[in-house]
Amino acid sequence: MKSQWGVLSRRLSIGGARPTAHHGWRCQSCRGGQTRRKPFSTTAAVRDSDRDGDGKPYYVTTPIFYVNAAPHVGHLYSMVIADVLKRWKVLKGERSFLSTGTDEHGMKVQRAAELQDVQPTALCDANSEIFRDLARRADISNDCFIRTTDPAHREAVEHFWARLREGGHIYETKHEGWYCVGDETFYSDKMVEKRVSPQTGKPFTASIETGNAVEWTEERNYHFRLTAFREPMLRFYADNPNWVAPSSRFAEVIDWVSNHLEDLSVSRPASRLSWGIPVPDDPSQTIYVWVDALINYITVTGYPGWQQGTGAWPADVHVVGKDILRFHAVYWPALLMAVDLALPRRILSHGHWLMERQKMSKSTGNVVNPFGAIDRWDTDVLRYFLVYHGSVANDANYDNGLILDLAKKGLQRGLGNLLNRIVGPKLWDVSYAVAKMTGDEDRPGLAFLRLPASVDAHKARVEAITDKVQAHMDELDPTGALKEIMELIFETNKFVQETSPWVAAGTGRKRETDLIVFYAAESLRVAGILLQPFMPNKANELLDRLGVSRETPRRSFAFARLQADNAYGKSLIETGKGAWKSLFPPFKVSD
Repeated sequence: MKSQWGVLSRRLSIGGARPTAHHGWRCQSCRGGQTRRKPFSTTAAVRDSDRDGDGKPYYVTTPIFYVNAAPHVGHLYSMVIADVLKRWKVLKGERSFLSTGTDEHGMKVQRAAELQDVQPTALCDANSEIFRDLARRADISNDCFIRTTDPAHREAVEHFWARLREGGHIYETKHEGWYCVGDETFYSDKMVEKRVSPQTGKPFTASIETGNAVEWTEERNYHFRLTAFREPMLRFYADNPNWVAPSSRFAEVIDWVSNHLEDLSVSRPASRLSWGIPVPDDPSQTIYVWVDALINYITVTGYPGWQQGTGAWPADVHVVGKDILRFHAVYWPALLMAVDLALPRRILSHGHWLMERQKMSKSTGNVVNPFGAIDRWDTDVLRYFLVYHGSVANDANYDNGLILDLAKKGLQRGLGNLLNRIVGPKLWDVSYAVAKMTGDEDRPGLAFLRLPASVDAHKARVEAITDKVQAHMDELDPTGALKEIMELIFETNKFVQETSPWVAAGTGRKRETDLIVFYAAESLRVAGILLQPFMPNKANELLDRLGVSRETPRRSFAFARLQADNAYGKSLIETGKGAWKSLFPPFKVSD
């Protein structure tokens, strides 16, 4: 069997390559080579045995982002969290695959193009490139950038639809209900309410959940038998109690499926929505944008030209904002069950970013331009702030004053200052202290030295940090992991201040000096290795200044342990002078 990755590289726009030509839709029976499907199993859906001979890569996804307007910092946050998860696995020596991209169909895009008096294709091309550029500017290590207008994706959607039809999961009926263009979804009477616009004073009907305006529609379209999967989904949730993080949102998902589930409208009349993928064999209908969009996660793994269990699918983590959790934790698993595909292993649903305590929204203009933020703060500083101050369970407020405070405390006075205190002075030689304390045949080594109480206590901190960070990452908690690393940095600065190695060096207490310098250097080295997924550029610069070899093993997770490296201490780069000697030079902003 040909490698799925070879198929993937030919079918999708990866690394700047353009997709191949669309060859049209074929029904399942025409494809040949398909194995007979077995009944869906909730326990098999997340099993680790769905791997190929080389081992399944760890597969992380961001949401695909609407192109009806420019990106804001909330989109960047999703990208950064997914990137940290991917880079963490790479740090541990595991193959990992990260996908992001743009959602380019649907009524929002169609209307945005009409308002701008441009063709939808032109709007999608321009705005998709902006999101692609944001991923580059933010150092997102995505392996794939999918566009739902890619021919390969259309093929995947058409094939998926055919599987649903063959399984008897789709039927045609008249639909009446409240539709929200902004949310691209229908709402029941219980989910809408009358409101008054604060801008115009005019009454309107809005979604209770999002506050966005809804409109009443009556049309014939296709429905997916979502209610048929209520019990299978509830069994799956029970079998996988950690499937959605945080647990509070998982409880909301379970409540929704238990008490509010209705069959899902999965098409729109082409007379109302022409910008999308037509329903196979019925061009009078356009496939619902969310069905189209969710399928992107399997398109990028080579679907439909693969057999389940031979590649990246299932996704190990879908990273999504809390506002689209229902689509990923209710609609998506039911759709996958219907075609007997494995479900994603975890879903990480994060909170929103607020500005002046209000949710950022492209429609209201209450947004932060991520490109401007990167220019102002530096990519790694902004990544640090988003992960450190962001939240999975709660919303977080974006504030430039807070960014400056956190950057000064954690990065300038914390990490940068500690590095300068250890590698800057001429009173000691870091490389000598490292060689002496790690030991060899001619030296007694650290194991044979009796440690002062303060040194012994700090030794315990360094020994514990890697496992603490690992525990947070296992729980899909990058914020907790980053705070553990920074706590080690803060404690190391206290340790250096209290033990004052400059005093010991000035009075000739060489052994004591080497002990202090060694443990401070080890704190920096271990922290620098662990910081690479969060701040890839600054972490590597730190390791360069510390003299850690650029050979892959020396900067890998396996070396993030006390005494794992006995050959560092001489800088690999020439540093600047004055304030620019610091790892974090002065910010180009006023205090």
